[in-house]
Amino acid sequence: MALEQTTGNDGPVFTEVDMGSSDSGLTVRATVVQASTIFYDTPATLDKAERFLAEAASFGSQLVVFPEAFVGGYPRGSNFGVTIGSRSLKGKEDFRKYHAAAINVPGPEVDRLAAMAGKYKVYLVMGVIERDGYTLYCTVLFFDNQGCYLGKHRKLMPTALERIIWGFGDGSHIPVFDTPIGKIGAAICWENKMPLLRTAMYAKGIEIYCAPTADSREVWQASMTHIALEGGCFVLSANQFCRRKDYPAPPEYVFTGTDEDLTPESVVCAGGSVIISPSGTVLAGPNYDGEALITADLDLGDIARAKFDFDVVGHYARPEVLSLIVRDHPATPVSFTSETPQDSHK
Repeated sequence: MALEQTTGNDGPVFTEVDMGSSDSGLTVRATVVQASTIFYDTPATLDKAERFLAEAASFGSQLVVFPEAFVGGYPRGSNFGVTIGSRSLKGKEDFRKYHAAAINVPGPEVDRLAAMAGKYKVYLVMGVIERDGYTLYCTVLFFDNQGCYLGKHRKLMPTALERIIWGFGDGSHIPVFDTPIGKIGAAICWENKMPLLRTAMYAKGIEIYCAPTADSREVWQASMTHIALEGGCFVLSANQFCRRKDYPAPPEYVFTGTDEDLTPESVVCAGGSVIISPSGTVLAGPNYDGEALITADLDLGDIARAKFDFDVVGHYARPEVLSLIVRDHPATPVSFTSETPQDSHK
């Protein structure tokens, strides 16, 4: 393991690089980005994303994964003025600003992200807040190394208070993309704890399992290791590293119940980004030290070695006893008989 320090516009960036070697075929160099959003400033956040993407590409990364809600922001500590039966005027204004920072998919920000992926010749997995009319979704976007937008995954189940600001994904947004560097998909934060969702992704043949998250607790590492072992896949978990100063100052933005105890330098999300092999070996990370690029070489031969022991939807399955049905059609609240099926997805 090599550790090198680089310096970007936002201060020191520590890059952990596992320069492994393989005699079994394809090796993919992958990077997870651990960095904070520039809250309420989507253009500046995209600029920051490009700086990290350029740095990752400079040492040969072929796949770069960003955290949950990197574009648009994870509203940590906010309650949007909600109590049961009431929503405050300030909370409604907070939502208006959050809605304004989100992005349309497709849209100009998606075009810019695609251009970045093409410019730096990397596969890009990016956590965003997607705006669809006046409903927001916690979404992951996928791009290939030619600058083409591949598709998206919408978080199926927002956690706890997230449900007051984000809508729910459906079965049409659980993609696994077959690419020259492996089959890539994603699940976001605590939906990684949903066994049936994981099983659906395993059935699609996922090999590089991306897990953007907002959970920096040490116990998160156990979940990531379990998924790598269960799925026989590489797991790449990217989280933000944030201090209180990365969010607007009070009273514009308030960490409910804790703001009086926080200084600008207080860490409010400690990261923990990690890359784990199909055997459960930690290849890089977890990093709790600051903003970082965490990189490892993925020997895709490790997947076959792991599946020899355990293939959860193959030789270790018992479909005559246990099976899963996935309803993978779009779940739309309103349909018009004059629309074609393609029109109804718009």
